[in-house]
Amino acid sequence: MALASDDRQATSICNHCDRAIPSLNMDLHFAYCSRNLEKCKVCGGMVPKKFAEEHFLSTHAPVSCSLCTQTMERDILDVHKGEKCPQRIVTCEYCEFPLPAIDLFKHQEVCGNRTELCPLCRKYIRLCERNGHESKCNGVVYNVAESSRNTRLPVRDRGGAQRRPPHEISPRLLLYTIAITGIAVLLGSLFFRRKPGENEVH
Repeated sequence: MALASDDRQATSICNHCDRAIPSLNMDLHFAYCSRNLEKCKVCGGMVPKKFAEEHFLSTHAPVSCSLCTQTMERDILDVHKGEKCPQRIVTCEYCEFPLPAIDLFKHQEVCGNRTELCPLCRKYIRLCERNGHESKCNGVVYNVAESSRNTRLPVRDRGGAQRRPPHEISPRLLLYTIAITGIAVLLGSLFFRRKPGENEVH
C-alpha cells in the first residue's frame, strides 16, 4: 500500500508546459496540453492556441503613449500613463496648479520659495517650510522695533479668528498709502500747473 501511495504522489515535468504534473496523469495531460496550449514567446505563459494572437495583441503588441509618444508593451501602458509618463498631468503641492510632471520640480522650486504670512506669529514663512513651521509655531508675535519685553500674543475675537490690535497699521499698508499719496500729489501738480500768462488782465 505504501508503494501505491508513493506512486500517486510522484510528479513529472511536462515537456510542453514545464509544469509539475502527477505522474499517473502525465500521458493524458501531455496529450491535451500539446494539442491545445502554446507557450507565449514573450512572457512564457501558456495560452490557448486559438487565443495566442489575441493574447499578443492585447498584452505585448508595441503601442505609443499618446502623451509622450514613447513606445512600450500594451500591458504596461496604463501604469506608464498613471505613474511614469513625463507628460502626465500632476498638481503643484503649494498652489495646486496642474502641469506636466517633467516641469513639476522647477515649478515647485520657485513656487515653494514664495512666502505667506503666518496668522499666528505674523512672520513671513516660505511655503516649502510651512508644514514644519506650523508644527513648531507658538503664536508669539515678534516685533523687531520693540523690546523683547513687549512681545505680545495676537488678539483674537470670540470665534477664535485673529484681529489686528486697535490703531496698529501694517508696514506694507503704510508704504502703499505713502506711495499712492505721493503719486496723487505729483499728478495733481502736473495737471493743475498754471500756464504762463493765464491770469493776465487784457
